Parts: sequence; C-alpha cells; structure tokens
Amino acid sequence: MLISEIFYSIQGEGELTGVPSVFIRTSGCNLRCVWCDTPYASWHPEGREMNVAQILQEAQRYPAKHCVLTGGEPMVARNIHELAAAMRTAGYHITIETAGTVAPEGIACDLASISPKLANSTPAGGAFDAAWIDRHERTRRQPEVLRAWIGNYPCQLKFVVASAADLAEIDATVASIEIPIPPWKVLLMPEGTDSHGLVSRQQEVLALCKERGHRYCDRLHIHLFENTRGT
Repeated sequence: MLISEIFYSIQGEGELTGVPSVFIRTSGCNLRCVWCDTPYASWHPEGREMNVAQILQEAQRYPAKHCVLTGGEPMVARNIHELAAAMRTAGYHITIETAGTVAPEGIACDLASISPKLANSTPAGGAFDAAWIDRHERTRRQPEVLRAWIGNYPCQLKFVVASAADLAEIDATVASIEIPIPPWKVLLMPEGTDSHGLVSRQQEVLALCKERGHRYCDRLHIHLFENTRGT
C-alpha cells in the first residue's frame, strides 16, 4: 500500500490526546476537503509502496503501543484490514481516523475516531476541480456507514467547526445515525491548520461545548509543532 509517512509523536486530538503513539499515514483519499492540512496524502497523494511486514517492522522501531491509522482516508488503502490485523496481533491499541464514508467490515479497531465532513469542508470556486467538488458532496454523507462504525466499535464523533452555524448540520448528522450518542462523545474541534486559526475560533467553540455538553477537541500537535510533517 502507498504510505505517506510513519512517525512517532503524541496524539493531538480526541480522547487520547497526549498519548505517545506511532502514526501510520496512508496516502490517498476519497474526499478533497478545502481546509485539508495533509494535501500530500489527499489532494496530491505521495509516498512509498510498503507491504504489511515492512510497515510493522518500521512501527516497531518506536516504544509506543498505541497506533494511529490515519490519512488521507486510511479505509480506502489497499490491505488496510490486513495491516490492522497485524497491528492487533503485535499488541497495539489501534485508533483509526476516518471520515466515516467506508464501512468497517470487521476491521481490527480499538477506537474509531470518526470525523464526518460538514458543508464547511467542501471546495468551492474556480480554483477547484468541479468533478471533485461534486464527488465530495456525494460522498461525505454516509449515515449507514456511520451506523456500522458506531454500532460495532468504541468511537468518538469529531466535527470540524468553522462557526456556530455548523450546529444544525452537526445535529442532523448525529440524528441520521439513529443510535443514541451521549453529548460528550460528540467532539467539537475549531477549524484551523495553524495556531492562529485555532485560537481565533477557540472561545466560540468552547462556549458551544459548555452550552451543549459536547467535548472540546483541540489540536495539541498544531500548538506544539505547527503544521509540520512527522508530528
């Protein structure tokens, strides 16, 4: 499979924030988010071809026993089920970071970190390919896929919030899953690919979390390292 990067850092988002983890970033994505901070794994996929044994060998160079399969969209990577199974056999706790557009189909996973994409993610304007804009809109909403993840795995629902105007779509997305989800399992993360952007939306998103009982989700790795590869 095409691997963009494998690196050792701390988890910067969600319930496991701060936990040392080895990150395996697959290259390739079925969406094209306008604010994507890893275009080298989505808009312009790059990397090297590696088999499962090679990936596992490189991951085992690091002391972490938490592994994060991320992307791009890891669920579209060839042999992702075989890789997850190998990581499970090797004793790793596996987080899969996914947009929730591809069904799990029994993949080994200890935490599904699902980030359904809202309208604020859709590319717009002449600078973007019209075919990808259409594909993004047709693909990003998959309630039956979200149901398959949430009904079968420990999970967190992570939404990128540009403003309070996103709340109606967040509520509609959660309702479409048709499974009761506690409010603290819904994570609201300010939209931003650098510290300035995150801080500019921080107070608004904090207020929404306090009002609604959602979990505030920061991007600790951005504050620590800015938007830098391998962090």
